[in-house]
Amino acid sequence: MDIDVPIRSFGQVDMAALGAAVLAQDEAAWNENVVRQTDYEVHDQTRSIVLLFANVDGWPAIDVTKEPGWDRLAQFAVPVMHEIIGKFYPPGGTIIRAMAAKLLAGGRILPHRDSHPSFGLGHRIHVPIVTNPRVRFMIDGRPYQLQVGEAYEINNQKVHSVMNKGAEDRINFIFDYVPPGAIPGRS
Repeated sequence: MDIDVPIRSFGQVDMAALGAAVLAQDEAAWNENVVRQTDYEVHDQTRSIVLLFANVDGWPAIDVTKEPGWDRLAQFAVPVMHEIIGKFYPPGGTIIRAMAAKLLAGGRILPHRDSHPSFGLGHRIHVPIVTNPRVRFMIDGRPYQLQVGEAYEINNQKVHSVMNKGAEDRINFIFDYVPPGAIPGRS
């Protein structure tokens, strides 16, 4: 969503339990869903544990499905998402995507805009779980360093990219919240 600024910081969120649960996932969990890596070349150096995913092939009809990560992580992720939504957004909307996303050490996400209309209607929230000083999140040509335990909304309608020049993987929890009435034909 175009939020008129590149990024908004929401400050600290209680994400310790979610962070511990994500870090406890084995390597197989990170490779069980490869849709982002295969469908979007910019994400080929990432791995994901998907909780919720939106099938938008029939847009504006949308089908949100619970993916394998839901059973393992929802009890930890839902309170974090509800805390952020409750403080910063109108109630009654829909979470259409939720995942833990890993950018491999030495990896990068090439510059891009999230182009599907669903990204223009949804708030894209990042909650860093693991990062390092050599990770740079670029939005609209400016570098940002997201901090563990804080929540951020990024403007995914601006060109953005990420570089991880560190020796450890960067892991963020990411979700998309669409406010009530934002999707055409849906209340």
